[in-house]
Amino acid sequence: MSWLRAGLLPVLGIALLAVMAMQLSRQGDVDLSSLWHIDWSSPSSVKLHLTWWPRLATTLICGAALAAAGVLMQQVLRNPLASPSTLGVANGASFTLMLATLYAPGLLAVSSIGVALVGAVAVMLLVFALAWRRALSPSVVVVSGLVVNLYLGAFSTVLLMINQDKLAGLMIWGAGSLVQTGWQDAAYLAPRVLAALVLATLFLKPLSLLELSEQGAKSLGVSLAKLRVMCLGLAVLLTSWVVATVGVIGFVGLAAPAIVRACGVRRLAPRFLTAIVLGALLLTLTDQLLQFLPIMAAMVIPTGAATAALGAPLLLWLLPRLPMRDQTHAQTVMTRHTDSVKRLRPRVLLMAAIAMMGLLGVTSTVSLQTEGWQWLAITQEWHLLAWRLPRLIAAALAGLMLATAGVVIQRLSGNPMASPEVIGVSSGTAMGLIVVIFSGLGTTVYAQFVGGFVGAMAALLAIVLLNHRSGFQPERLLLTGVAITALMNALQSFVLAGGDPRSYQVLAWLSGSTYYVTADAIAPLVFAASLLVGTSMLIARWLDILPLGQTSAKALGVSVTKVRLLLLVLVAALTVAATLVVGPISFIGLMAPHMARLLGFNKARDHLLCAALIGMGLMMFADWAGRQVLYPQEVPAGLVASLIGGMYLMWGLRRW
Repeated sequence: MSWLRAGLLPVLGIALLAVMAMQLSRQGDVDLSSLWHIDWSSPSSVKLHLTWWPRLATTLICGAALAAAGVLMQQVLRNPLASPSTLGVANGASFTLMLATLYAPGLLAVSSIGVALVGAVAVMLLVFALAWRRALSPSVVVVSGLVVNLYLGAFSTVLLMINQDKLAGLMIWGAGSLVQTGWQDAAYLAPRVLAALVLATLFLKPLSLLELSEQGAKSLGVSLAKLRVMCLGLAVLLTSWVVATVGVIGFVGLAAPAIVRACGVRRLAPRFLTAIVLGALLLTLTDQLLQFLPIMAAMVIPTGAATAALGAPLLLWLLPRLPMRDQTHAQTVMTRHTDSVKRLRPRVLLMAAIAMMGLLGVTSTVSLQTEGWQWLAITQEWHLLAWRLPRLIAAALAGLMLATAGVVIQRLSGNPMASPEVIGVSSGTAMGLIVVIFSGLGTTVYAQFVGGFVGAMAALLAIVLLNHRSGFQPERLLLTGVAITALMNALQSFVLAGGDPRSYQVLAWLSGSTYYVTADAIAPLVFAASLLVGTSMLIARWLDILPLGQTSAKALGVSVTKVRLLLLVLVAALTVAATLVVGPISFIGLMAPHMARLLGFNKARDHLLCAALIGMGLMMFADWAGRQVLYPQEVPAGLVASLIGGMYLMWGLRRW
């Protein structure tokens, strides 16, 4: 890595200068004086002075600000996964700006920065509250950030679907648009960001003491509480300024510090300064390259989404080289389970089956209508079952498969925080589906299944290749999921910003709507669920043996490599079949296995059965509740499941 450490910044700087030169050559006769002087008789001078130069300056400032915020967060929390994106700070600022746009536009006229700051601070405080009892453990902090991001994403999607006309322009801004029409943004950001960076440099020396133990830092006279509040406040302020000015810029705050660490820069002061320069270069180079695209494509890609799309593969490549402290699994209600081992006896299974049928009967016959709550037994409108039953059955089958996939992947990786949604398998499925739909290849359900399966297997392959040497360490596994999910979110942003009429249908599917499910889709779904879940029951013995370790598993006659490959294929197939119905964002695959463990079902077969029943019940309730909460508007079942799962996970993270 010595060559990379020595030559990374010069190479990026030369590349940026080359791209800038090509961009300027496209403008025709270029006079560099257009930077500070405008010639109204020259269209080229007007364009350069009012758009190109301001965009360049704004991009450099935003990249530097986000990289600085990432370094400060990582140093204060001693967590290489901390960044404005993973902690939810950027999305919190964006979400409050969206709320103000819809319901209190007067606040934006007073201070859009203040609105963004309130959201950013509120989200950070919530993440800290969830992780405080575990001393801000890296795993718990990142999972808390993921859960909060999920909540904000779910609510944002609901608002977008309900207010499509009002928020159409906000889709592009929310994805990080750096288009400028003057020097206002650069003039606003420059003095504030510069002052914040200078102030941050004053804290670098005491911050470097945080690499010692807390007792050691205190013995040297460092007030840790004040230092953390000041530095995190600076990071939040920098993020809020950027989000309020240009929108959410993905991944720079995580990728730039990670690259600097991977290049071997250990001391804080050089790391801080290098990350600032690198963040500015990365964002600016990306933005300059994107300015070539409008000539080749009709769709203008927001820069914030592009940084996520480009930064995620870069971070995946750097992941094996990224130094991390060894962390034990965070002990929360999510990872603990009872010592007693319960068995699912036939009588209990019969009672559970009756309960499932009862839930299906209630959710299919009771609903909110214009006249109020209605029961089909009284109204005799039994024809409505032709629309309701397929959706409820599909939701139940999706919950069954997601829960099964969650159990398999948790036992396979030995990581209680793993699930198809968290580690990126669902996002890989979504990417495959979006690609085949918009390329015209996915005109049938079977073609979409193939595309989703390829995407899921690609995500699983990346997860295995990047994590098998570290023993599927929780931090690395979560970071892999963050990167893959960032790719999916970037792809989603491209779709929404493009204005394609199919984008809202894709948005509805991504949010987990069963609206498009018909009776014809039930038979293939039942077949897929029966085959895949039945297979997982047949190989439950492997799921009991693999957690014992590779040596013990081989001694018991298990071919570990082949078994792991088969289980990964099974997880991919389960995830694809479920994602086709409820989208990629429900947390059922993480929640149901945890609840089954809490009930004491630790043997693989019983764990699978109990988690499957919980997943079915949760998804049926989510589909029913989504049709009632905002009637006559409909909230997709995947979003409701995300909100339910998020509440459970926040409760679990908050408890000892």
